[in-house]
Amino acid sequence: MRPSALKIHLHSWHYINLCRGIFIVHIYIKTIRQTKSIKISIYIMHPCVLIIFLLFLLRLQNTTANQLVVDEGVGGGYDDGVVNKCLDKERDALLQFKENLQDPDGSLSTWRTEDDDCCAWEGVICDDQTGHHVTGLHIPSAGLVGEISHSLVNLTYLNLLDLSSNSFHGTIPPEFGNLTNLKVLNLRDIGSCRVENLDWLSHLSLLEALEMEGISLAKANQWVNVISNLPKLSDLRLDGCELSQVMYPYSSSFLNSSSSISFLSLRNNNLTSSMYRWLLSLTSNSLHILDLSGNMLDGIPKFLGNLCSLESFHFNNNRAVVKFPDFLNNLSGCTSLTLQQLSAETSQFTGSLPDDIQNFSSLEGLYLSNNHINGTISEKFWELPLHAFDVSQNHLSGAISENIGKSKASIINLSKNPLQGVPSTDHMSNQSSVTYIDLNSCKLGPHFPKWIQMLKKLNELDISNTSISDTVPPEFWNIHLSSLNLSSNNISGEVPDLSSSFFGAQMIDLSSNSFNGPIPHLPSGLQLLNLSRNKFSGGISFLCQMVDGLLKFLDLSHNTLTGQLPDCLWHFQHLTVLNLGHNSLSGRLPPSIGSLIELEALYLYKNNFFGELPLSLKNCTSLTSLNLGANKFSGNVPVWIGENLSELYVLTLRSNNFFGTIPSELCQLANLQILDFSRNNLHGSIPSCLNNLTRMAQVGFLPPPNVHPYTSQWHWDLIDEVYIDHAMIEWQGDEREFYRNLGLLKSIDLSSNNLTGHIPHELTNLHELLALNLSKNALLGEIPQQLGEMKNLLALDLSRNSLSGGIPSSMSQMTSLCYLDVSYNKLSGRIPSSTQLQSFEPSRYDGNTELCGLPLPKKCPGDEESQVGKSEGDEEDIDELERWFYIGGGTGFATGFWIACGALLLNRRGRRAFFQFYDNFKDWVYVKVVVFIAILKRVRHT
Repeated sequence: MRPSALKIHLHSWHYINLCRGIFIVHIYIKTIRQTKSIKISIYIMHPCVLIIFLLFLLRLQNTTANQLVVDEGVGGGYDDGVVNKCLDKERDALLQFKENLQDPDGSLSTWRTEDDDCCAWEGVICDDQTGHHVTGLHIPSAGLVGEISHSLVNLTYLNLLDLSSNSFHGTIPPEFGNLTNLKVLNLRDIGSCRVENLDWLSHLSLLEALEMEGISLAKANQWVNVISNLPKLSDLRLDGCELSQVMYPYSSSFLNSSSSISFLSLRNNNLTSSMYRWLLSLTSNSLHILDLSGNMLDGIPKFLGNLCSLESFHFNNNRAVVKFPDFLNNLSGCTSLTLQQLSAETSQFTGSLPDDIQNFSSLEGLYLSNNHINGTISEKFWELPLHAFDVSQNHLSGAISENIGKSKASIINLSKNPLQGVPSTDHMSNQSSVTYIDLNSCKLGPHFPKWIQMLKKLNELDISNTSISDTVPPEFWNIHLSSLNLSSNNISGEVPDLSSSFFGAQMIDLSSNSFNGPIPHLPSGLQLLNLSRNKFSGGISFLCQMVDGLLKFLDLSHNTLTGQLPDCLWHFQHLTVLNLGHNSLSGRLPPSIGSLIELEALYLYKNNFFGELPLSLKNCTSLTSLNLGANKFSGNVPVWIGENLSELYVLTLRSNNFFGTIPSELCQLANLQILDFSRNNLHGSIPSCLNNLTRMAQVGFLPPPNVHPYTSQWHWDLIDEVYIDHAMIEWQGDEREFYRNLGLLKSIDLSSNNLTGHIPHELTNLHELLALNLSKNALLGEIPQQLGEMKNLLALDLSRNSLSGGIPSSMSQMTSLCYLDVSYNKLSGRIPSSTQLQSFEPSRYDGNTELCGLPLPKKCPGDEESQVGKSEGDEEDIDELERWFYIGGGTGFATGFWIACGALLLNRRGRRAFFQFYDNFKDWVYVKVVVFIAILKRVRHT
């Protein structure tokens, strides 16, 4: 006999917070001549080991494909010269399943009617020990669309069914209950499928793993009873299944108190604490991992503290207030001896870090970031055997304890807490385990913390915004870091050559400091480099040394850099953001700029670049923001901008030397929100097709396009970073920098050119436009009568043209208008009456000698006669009316005052409720004002 083929199916790897350190891999290993699969659960504590392990499995899986043959065919293999194939009944069932589906990706292209051996088809697993029956169907993420056919019930030997991450609709066939050999059922995220009930699951007595994430179980009454009676179920994931909407989730008379579940995830179901009545039946000492994240639980029951095998508990994104000391107390049974990972990030925890935390003697990972925990960090906290802890973005105060040097943790994140002080060098001399430390927004300054140099294994460091005002010790630059963030301090001095000492570094952020001198040689493999807002000088030829081509983000803005942009940009095909603004760079843009095919934001504002824009720039079709303002570019505005750069939402060419007409091809930029061609030498008319800029007319919320996500390596995890566009915009007569709110702005600025002709009435169709500036041109004719339909307009400047006729009466409807200037035209007639138009300074109407009416002192014809009819009797009537107004108002106030006060004096409960409301309201107003001021300061800072 020839050796049996080995078949490996990777059922799932349960990833429990990638940066948290625990992973569980379930593997089903089966040989062709075995009738049973063997399940192996492997616990992997280190991510590097996990990655190597998964690569090995994927390599092995690719080698074996669906049926690995070692000197023998599988399903359609050979046995003593006889060809074996799958059964016709099962082959027909698979073809019928395919008939109901759309397969745009061709994932089922190997499923052909003329092919007799379905065991060779993609995703089909057979076993000759069962007579070449189909035992597995594994087609996740195949792009399939349609209904799930009932024909699959003919695969009676099926023990693995994975249809996850496709786009099915309709009802999940209850006939699946006839697949009594099923051990693994994965229906995660399969579109808009419905489940009327789960009674059919009760027949699957061999089921070991069930995943139904994203499927609504709102009508599945008594689903808990069904699940709790599956004797071999060990893996249950019902995330986002609308479990909170189930009217009768269980029947207590038929509830099984025994459970074999070892992994239970009920995330994102909006569950409240009433769910604990039925959770008890799904938990036992078999439970290793519990995930209740994304719910509205106001605490946890004490029985969770008696789960003597629980190793990982997740309580993230909980939207109800929970006192952290009470939370820990309810886990203080035997769970406190086994729990290794506790993650409760972005929840509503209050209270302190209690000393009771020392009772959790096995705890290796503690993640409590973005809560409301206050108080100090006790000495006992540092004595825990933690591998990693994150208590960032809380309200912890006091000094950073000297005991940090005793910690065994390799990952420490205390960022965004009002902690202050630094541990001494002596206390850190024995600290040999820390690889990652984040103290962002703690108060470490004013001196640079020298104890960092004692952390021999340190790999990633963030001490941004920590009030440091000092130079960097030379020996610091010898630390081999992969990620460094010193931004938002006042650190000065020159930066030495980092190409060797920081070899392998992926992120360097030195922005918003006072570093000076030339930019040094840097590691070639950087993904993120931010040196903005410093005093760096000299050229940027160092870019030509970064040949690895991994750079995704480069910001050198707000320095005093000189010289040309080197023609070696073909290295940076993955670059997403390039910001060289506010420097003194010069020369022409090099042709290699067209190699930046993934570039989304190009910001060259306020330099000395000149010449025409290179034709190669049209290859940068991913651009959404192109800001070339305040340079010396010349030539015609390229037509290829409108033809090729269709994703643009910002196009700024202001303050250059462009000439010619505005090309009508720009009207193809349907996503454009900011168009600024001001202060150039453009002539001709304004294209009437600008009403095709549909983003300026769309009503409703649209995601702000000024956020550019990119991925960087931080710790062992991939972090989604964002870059937020900013631009200098002339707003209400002043030049202002827009930043976080830039994506909400919709404006057109064609001012300070030589444009002629009429203002096209089509412009008035841009109903969502917020600012329109056509000033300082040579425009003729009347203001469009429909201008008043632009009711969202906040700023309108038509000054210093040759416009004639009257101000349209429809402008009286522009109640949002905050800035208006129509001065120095040839307008005539009465200024329409409205709250807004009369509120502006008379100077906004100057230079129009034929205009009359408020706010101008010049009265219109007929205004004098309208005042003659007023008599003394009328004045007396007004005085009498005012007298009775004051009498009535005073009487009403006194009556209301004594009714309210009398109620408070006589009703003790009402009095207490009123003053409690008053105190709460006062606190609420105070918090809102403080937050508003903080945001204002932050915006001003940015």
